[in-house]
Amino acid sequence: MRKTLLILTMALISISLSAQEGLKGIWFAGGQIEFSSSKDKSTGVELKTNNTTVLPIIGGFISPSVAIGTGIGYMGGKTKADGVQDSKSDSFVLKPLARKYWNITGGLYFFGQISLPMIFGKIEGENSDSKINTTDISLEIAPGFDYVVNSWLTIETSFTILNMGYNKQKPKGGDSSSNFGFNANPFNSINDRTVGNLQVGVKFLF
Repeated sequence: MRKTLLILTMALISISLSAQEGLKGIWFAGGQIEFSSSKDKSTGVELKTNNTTVLPIIGGFISPSVAIGTGIGYMGGKTKADGVQDSKSDSFVLKPLARKYWNITGGLYFFGQISLPMIFGKIEGENSDSKINTTDISLEIAPGFDYVVNSWLTIETSFTILNMGYNKQKPKGGDSSSNFGFNANPFNSINDRTVGNLQVGVKFLF
């Protein structure tokens, strides 16, 4: 009887400690890989556009319900008119982020994310003389849901509800220009009120 009570007590303590620790100490990896290609002949000139984005993100839980992470990656694009290069862009991307999680039930969590995407790049025209250096810095707030499938995989969805951004462009041999934008509308109210920038993906835990 004492052994049974001892085992039961140890089990309850273990469950309690596990609940208190939550996701603390767990690391995660995810990100974005995207490639798109399109052709347009509506103007009589064949315009071909290719875009590539590679942004791996890695982070970890610093408390039972708070995670921090960073994404480091590349964005690039090319546009050709009748086979001749019209423009080319190359950018370095840095995206630090932080998340706060709330458990709804079982493996289902709601989270709020704040991130600071920073993009530093250049845009070239038909020749290297028509080069523009660009800087984009944004502040984004995005809520979402995260479902823990098993010990190493989660499925999540999120959408941006607020975006503030600063953009600066400096042409080669010219003066720089900058602007600031603010968008707090998570829906497309002009067209079909689709949720803004809805993203669905997977995340790996380790």
